[in-house]
Amino acid sequence: MNRNIIETVMGGVVLVVAAAFVVFAFSASGMRTVSGYSVLAVFDDATGIAPGADVRMSGVKVGTVTAQELDPNTFFAEVTLSIEDRIQLPDDTSARIVPEGLLGGNYVELQPGGALENLEPGGTIQYTQGAINVVDLLGRFIFGGADSGGQPSGPGAGGLGPS
Repeated sequence: MNRNIIETVMGGVVLVVAAAFVVFAFSASGMRTVSGYSVLAVFDDATGIAPGADVRMSGVKVGTVTAQELDPNTFFAEVTLSIEDRIQLPDDTSARIVPEGLLGGNYVELQPGGALENLEPGGTIQYTQGAINVVDLLGRFIFGGADSGGQPSGPGAGGLGPS
């Protein structure tokens, strides 16, 4: 009987420590939703972007992706971004989807333009570039040039084979 009480208390302590670790991990990771004004960006390919993804400018998080949907007329992805109120985007700001790394997720990178007018809340970013499929690019690089090794191929092309 005494052993069951000790096991129960130890189990409770383990659960409390695990909960404290989870709270600490989320608070230290910087995962936060940015509240501010919304703008729309239309991409031909929004692969890897989902609500909650970062919006960055010069490598600094300035917003969050809040929604995405498909325009049934153009078949483009309409991505809604929430931008911090203190950041005012020029009218000619551009947006592109960038991978965080070879195995990481994607985020939206904003490049401010030089326009004197600012993008209004609810406005649309005019200049966008969709996601680049890194795996597809690597496949094309590896398998596209693997047969010739960068050298001309075929009869009489200077290879070591019989002529």
